[in-house]
Amino acid sequence: MVQRIKMPGVIALLLFIAIFTSLSSAGNEAHARGAGVSHESENFLRQTGKAMAEIVEAVKPAIVNIATVRTETLGNAYSPFLDDPLFRRFFGDQLRQREQPRERKSSSLGSGVIVSADGYILTNNHVIKNADTIKVVLTDKREFTGKIIGSDPKTDISVIKIEAENLSTVSWGNSDSLRVGELVLAVGNPYGLNQTITMGIVSAVGRANVGIADYEDFIQTDAAINPGNSGGALVNSGGELVGINTAIFSTSGGYQGIGFAIPSNMAKAVMDSLLERGKVIRGWLGVSIQSITPELAMQFQLEKDFGTLVADVVEGSPAEKSGLMRGDVIIEFDGKEVMEPYQLRNMVASTPPGKPVQCKIIREGTIEILTVTIGELPSDDQPLPTVHKNALKGVNVQNLTPEIYRRLNIPDRVRGVVVTGVEQGSPAESSLMNGDVIIEINRKAISNIDDYESIVSAIEADKDVLLLVNRRGNTIFITISSQQEK
Repeated sequence: MVQRIKMPGVIALLLFIAIFTSLSSAGNEAHARGAGVSHESENFLRQTGKAMAEIVEAVKPAIVNIATVRTETLGNAYSPFLDDPLFRRFFGDQLRQREQPRERKSSSLGSGVIVSADGYILTNNHVIKNADTIKVVLTDKREFTGKIIGSDPKTDISVIKIEAENLSTVSWGNSDSLRVGELVLAVGNPYGLNQTITMGIVSAVGRANVGIADYEDFIQTDAAINPGNSGGALVNSGGELVGINTAIFSTSGGYQGIGFAIPSNMAKAVMDSLLERGKVIRGWLGVSIQSITPELAMQFQLEKDFGTLVADVVEGSPAEKSGLMRGDVIIEFDGKEVMEPYQLRNMVASTPPGKPVQCKIIREGTIEILTVTIGELPSDDQPLPTVHKNALKGVNVQNLTPEIYRRLNIPDRVRGVVVTGVEQGSPAESSLMNGDVIIEINRKAISNIDDYESIVSAIEADKDVLLLVNRRGNTIFITISSQQEK
């Protein structure tokens, strides 16, 4: 018997065949693109990759390779024994010819960013410091001799110039608007590998107390930065310059996921000052400051531990003239909130001398507003006035910098402040000398000038002082009596 197939069954069979064919076709297409990758995801990734490539193509021509050659003076291996008569008796005067310091040439590589079409280049001070020659290589392989226009060791920024025209440049970005998590690209020449691009995010902003420079407000990023990247560009997703790559945190010398860049706003301000005035002009308030701890917040009647505590005021300074006093807590400067000492320090430094600025302070639990006219920070050869009236009167110190570490051969583990001068007739005249690194005062550790000023300002005039000092690699205790003054 021939049995007819009912129409509903035929329709169901046709639908099954159509669905099976469609799924097979989709499956084959998905397999061709990659299992589990949708059209939307693929298009998104394609567009993202295309955007990144466009940013790189726009930025790369403005990043240069900087090669320097410098002369280094080497010490004499026999120098500790040359004045020993017994040593000379056995080895004779033949050692005289070895007494003269030896010299050698060393080379290093770094990066730079072209910031003007007529050849001005921004880089790190440590890249070109003490260089005998500077060779700049562009992305098109052209080579030029670089000339140093100006340098600022306090921020590790330098400006050099090459004789060229119509060069590619990078647009300036606003580093103040950077947010943690934002995508960034690092461009430079690590290990001499020209035009290397790495990608990451902004890990943190406002990093200070890193120990790289005197004025620190670093952008932290996990974009791979390696030796040779110094002076290169950190750009945002718009291809704008938001930082100058400066240093890495590493225990092995290589990339470990933590890199630091100088914010573009700070770098541009330094560059403009160097080009316009030949030096960096910084504002000066004339206070010693320290962080607010929960304990201090309770003592100074603060609702929370924020702001910056004034530990001392320099005599004759803009701060003293404005009425600022020891014990005041600065919570706002020129309309900007102050949370930490480094923020206030950077704000003051970037304020033009002569500008009146309002400071909001808390004094004995009451909010007050003072107007202070910012002065000009004295240069290094004009030390700040000494106001301490105790055993450390007349002692001038400054923060340790990478340059000082190298010049004085100070071990990396040593933290403190370095003595830059001791006034004649001061109690410490016969005890301290230039180059001494003060590590502790009265058994309290010193990390920077803020620590030093905070501790020293609290020492009474008739009290002796116990110092722990690193002198030429040796750590010694020194007692300074307040009665030693002549």
